[in-house]
Amino acid sequence: MDNTEKIILECINQVLEGDSRSPLLEISGGLNLQTDIGLDSLDLAELTVRIEAQTGVDIFKNRIVSTISEIKEEI
Repeated sequence: MDNTEKIILECINQVLEGDSRSPLLEISGGLNLQTDIGLDSLDLAELTVRIEAQTGVDIFKNRIVSTISEIKEEI
């Protein structure tokens, strides 16, 4: 797992834990944020803010991202 994936995993787990859901142990590029991980629109907004705080990149600035790979591409 590279550093970008670690940041993404950490941010996703912060969102999940905030909703009292179990954290993920690992992620893969093809995971869909909504259907596979179960994030709703509010979760995605929180994830965007958390990732931007860590990386300085707004992952939704140029397009709607729906997978881990798409987040990595934006970062």
